[in-house]
Amino acid sequence: MAAPAPALVAVAEAFALPGLVTAIAPLGNGNVNDTYLLEVQTGGATAGHYVLQRLNTRVFPQPELVMQNLEALSAHAEQHPLIGQRWEVPRLIANRHTGRPWLWAEGQFWRLQSFIEEAVTVEAITNQEQARQVGRGLGLFHFLINDLPPERLADTLPGFHVTPTYLAAYDHALLCNPIGPDDREQWCAAFVEQRRALAPILEDAKAAGLLQLRPIHGDPKINNVMLCAHTGNAVSLVDLDTVKPGLVHYDIGDCLRSACNPAGEEACEIDSVKFDLNLCESLLKGYLDAARTFLSETDLDHIYVSARLLSFELGLRFLSDHLAGNLYFRTTHPNHNLQRALVQFRLTESIEAQEEQIRQIVAKLR
Repeated sequence: MAAPAPALVAVAEAFALPGLVTAIAPLGNGNVNDTYLLEVQTGGATAGHYVLQRLNTRVFPQPELVMQNLEALSAHAEQHPLIGQRWEVPRLIANRHTGRPWLWAEGQFWRLQSFIEEAVTVEAITNQEQARQVGRGLGLFHFLINDLPPERLADTLPGFHVTPTYLAAYDHALLCNPIGPDDREQWCAAFVEQRRALAPILEDAKAAGLLQLRPIHGDPKINNVMLCAHTGNAVSLVDLDTVKPGLVHYDIGDCLRSACNPAGEEACEIDSVKFDLNLCESLLKGYLDAARTFLSETDLDHIYVSARLLSFELGLRFLSDHLAGNLYFRTTHPNHNLQRALVQFRLTESIEAQEEQIRQIVAKLR
C-alpha cells in the first residue's frame, strides 16, 4: 500500500479509528465514488483495515439520506444475524466530532466503513461454484433484509432501475444529439426502437399488484459480492449506496446479466458476448437456496424477463450517456460507452434467444 497522502489522512482521522493511519491505496474500479483502503496500526501492530469513500454528490445529491439507509440496514442486520454462517455487513465508523457516520469537508462528503477481511471479489465468473456463491450472496442479502419495511428506506435515486425513465432520458439525449453515420450507433438505435415495449414490463407488473416493493441492493454486480479467501463462500455484499425500496427483480436481473456473461461488460470482441446457461443455473440455484422462502410463484415467473430487461436497461443507459457526451459513467475513450452499450445489447439478444431454456431452469429450481 502507498504512503498516506496528508489530506486523506486528515479526513480519515476525523473518524473514530483505533489507531494511526499508516497506508492508503485506491480500492476497486467503481464508476461513481472515490474509494480508498486504509491500514491502521496501534502500538506498531496492524489494528485492521478500513474503507474510506468520497461520495459523488452529483449522483447522490442527498448523501445524508444514503447514510440513513445504511444505518437502518446495519441496525436491522444486527438484530437479525444469520446463524451458523459467516455473513458481514460493513460497519459504519462514527465521526469523532459529531457522532454521525459521515463528514463534510471542503464541500466533499466522506464516510468510513470497516473492511471485509480475508475476502476477495472477482471481475468475471470462472466456474459454476463461483456463480452459485454469487447467487447465494445476493439471496442471503435479500433474506436478511426481506422483513425490513421498505418505507424505512429513503428513495435516494428516484427513477433508478425504472426502465421507462431511462427510455425517456434516451429520447431526450437523442433529440439533442441525433444518431450520426456511425454504423454502431445506428444499430443500437434500431435495437432500442424494436424493444420499446419491453421497458415498462416490471413497472407494469408492480402497478398491477403482481410484484411488490421490497428493500433491494440496487447494484449487485459480481464484484460487489465478497467471497471468503479460504472457502470461496459468499460472506458479504458491499457497495451499499444504492440500497432503497424497489423490486428484487432489479437485483436478480442485474446479477444475472453481470455474472452470466463470461466476456464481461468491457468486452472488446462483441461476438464473444453470450449469456451462459450453466452459470445462470448455478447462480439461480445459489440464490433460491437462500431466498426461496419469501418469493412468490409470480416472483419466479418474472426472473427471465428481469435478466432480459436489466441488460437492455444498462445498454440504454450507456447509449444515452454516449450521446450526451459521457457525463455519467467514467470512460477511457470517446466511444467507450458506445462499446459498452453494444455489449449489453448483444447480451440481451443472447438472453432472448435462450428464453425457453432459461424458463426451464427456473421451473426446475422452483
